[in-house]
Amino acid sequence: MNPYEVILYPLMTESASLMVEKENKLVFIVNLKATKKDVKKAVEELYEVEVEKVNLLITPNGEKKTFVKLHPDYKAVDVAIKLGIL
Repeated sequence: MNPYEVILYPLMTESASLMVEKENKLVFIVNLKATKKDVKKAVEELYEVEVEKVNLLITPNGEKKTFVKLHPDYKAVDVAIKLGIL
């Protein structure tokens, strides 16, 4: 899958901003057909970071949300600033 098809947009809510700061995690809305491997590859390719862990869930309104934990060498805050969401 093309990385631009996998990740639809970053999600920045109050709880997501706390995750960015405290847990080094980013939150995205992704394609419904995307797997954990697709998301990991897309995030690493698009944002030039190393991903440690990916969690996926389907929201009540039918979207697929992913929580991406970055490797400790990379800061989620830096990626969020680069994306313009922080």
